[in-house]
Amino acid sequence: MSARILIVEDEDRLRRVIELQLRSAGYDVELAATAELAMNAAANADLILTDLRLPHMDGLTFLTELRRKQVAAPVVIMTAFSSVETAVEAMKAGAQDFLPKPFSMDHLMTMVAKALEVRALRVENRSLRQQLGARYDLSSMVAESPAMREVLATVERVAPTRATVLLAGESGVGKDLIARALHFGSPRRDKPFVKINCTAIPEPLMESELFGYEKGAFTGAASAKPGKFEQADTGTVFLDEIGDVPLATQVKLLRILQERELERLGSNRTRQVDVRVIAATNVDLKRAMEQGAFREDLFYRLNVMPISIPPLRERREDIAPLALRFLRKAAETHGLPVDGISPEAVARLEQFPWPGNVRQLENVVERSALLSQGARLEASDVRLDALQAAKPAAGNGGANAATAAFLPDGMTLDEFEQSILREALRRAGGNKSQAARILGLTRNALRYRLTQMGIEA
Repeated sequence: MSARILIVEDEDRLRRVIELQLRSAGYDVELAATAELAMNAAANADLILTDLRLPHMDGLTFLTELRRKQVAAPVVIMTAFSSVETAVEAMKAGAQDFLPKPFSMDHLMTMVAKALEVRALRVENRSLRQQLGARYDLSSMVAESPAMREVLATVERVAPTRATVLLAGESGVGKDLIARALHFGSPRRDKPFVKINCTAIPEPLMESELFGYEKGAFTGAASAKPGKFEQADTGTVFLDEIGDVPLATQVKLLRILQERELERLGSNRTRQVDVRVIAATNVDLKRAMEQGAFREDLFYRLNVMPISIPPLRERREDIAPLALRFLRKAAETHGLPVDGISPEAVARLEQFPWPGNVRQLENVVERSALLSQGARLEASDVRLDALQAAKPAAGNGGANAATAAFLPDGMTLDEFEQSILREALRRAGGNKSQAARILGLTRNALRYRLTQMGIEA
């Protein structure tokens, strides 16, 4: 469908010339000689071209009124009285662009195309945000188990507030999903959601990534760069695996939580930031505090609203509906005919300990769907990978029993982990930073594991 363009111009001849030019380019055009006459047509326009000097109501007042009525169409101001001050005033009032008279038709058409392109991007962005909001809407989440119903009820109560939330749970339980549900259920839903994987950021880069830096702050800093917290201003920051943040950086995180301010690396200027903080961890932060690996004051700032997400083995009522959702997602993604799961296949899935939780379940269902031969997933189609060799046990022991399938004979999981840590330290000559790189951990995470295991470098 052709874009609808509203021309608001009191000069009859110019209005007619612009109309002919736009119609010849295939646009639908509506005309108005005054802002008052244009007001009703503005709601249906895709773009508004308006003169600055109009009888009764001028272009800037018209623009202000459009924004008050929440008319979404971009507005281009036309005027023969061009000046920097007028342009700035028009842009501040919400104009998309500024077109000084006299102008060529080529210039007009270029500006029209640009304004409509910006509008299309805004519409697409709004649509994507709506889709994301629907995806992370609590009503769309699987919660057949009492444990998950309690979690979602807490999320529903907390989401509209600006309270800091600390999500706890094993890897793969859905902490990322809950964090996004908190954001999209809040008044900040249309603002940035910035996820920071604290494990993935090397320790020397942590401060500059989180808080930004100024030009010349270090070798290679050719220009200033805002950090993640500045990028998330007015929105939400999700600090995933907060337990891996180095102690030196924890002090600066505490300042943001307390004062809502930061300083870029290499700067003495204090910057205010308005962010909601959601943190997540799969380690016991209280134990980390006892070991000196996590600041007590930061913990209590983060732990305003703790939410613990139970592992999948403790909410088996969710396995069948989750599996069906993942199956249909895989079928749509890969064009597969499979659209159901047999009771025997469900029983097999429910008996598994799921050490990788929901993330592992999705992986298994997708792989099983790809290898399935029929329209329904049967027990024989379910590929439970190498972990099925272990006999499932109840509670936490189920995950440990499954993992035991990979351990050397006669060795416990703790002993096996100790041997890996010691070997990495031996290869690194006792250098913890190098050992951490060998293991793919941060130095802080390695130090925490060594302390837990009672290992000295």
